[in-house]
Amino acid sequence: MNFLLCIRTPSTMNIRILAVNGSARTGSLNQKILERAIEGAQKAGAEVTVSRLAEFNLPIYDADSEAENGLPQAARELQTLVADHDALLIATPEYNGGYSALLKNAIDWISRPREGGSSGVPLLSGKVAALISASPGQLGGLRSQTGMRAVLDKLGMIVIPDSMALSAAHEAFDAEGKMKDANAEKILQAVGAALYRTALRLA
Repeated sequence: MNFLLCIRTPSTMNIRILAVNGSARTGSLNQKILERAIEGAQKAGAEVTVSRLAEFNLPIYDADSEAENGLPQAARELQTLVADHDALLIATPEYNGGYSALLKNAIDWISRPREGGSSGVPLLSGKVAALISASPGQLGGLRSQTGMRAVLDKLGMIVIPDSMALSAAHEAFDAEGKMKDANAEKILQAVGAALYRTALRLA
């Protein structure tokens, strides 16, 4: 009896990255830097899906509501979206020294049991993530990254060391939306590329 062994090599693997922004604001600085990191991931070879968390219109997580009504359909859709991707590229804005409620709430819903009753945590556990942030302040949203890293670590995600916290972000773009600092743009692109390479190695 003959057996055909098919081995997926790195050159044939299709790495899918889900890019999300923790800010819902139109013209968000974090959305602008996310676009640069996405460009880096795509240049490296990744397939990137951009998702606006605000469009899911998720209610604040409530265990009583979950027990009575189950997960909202939007939460199920978000779980499916995460399941279909190999890595997460997250722009995490800083609100009063921490991450945004929008971002944390989405993660809380993703982690809840799926339709068949299995935990939603494995949708995140073992997957790779990269964090970037932008802020008008001097730390560039670094405190938000620190808090979000702790959350993702708790869920078993592999957060790569490559990151970017862009300070004085309100002054970082010209009137046409281009970054004034070419080196900062290269760093953002490098984060996206590093996320792709790490996910590829673990695939």
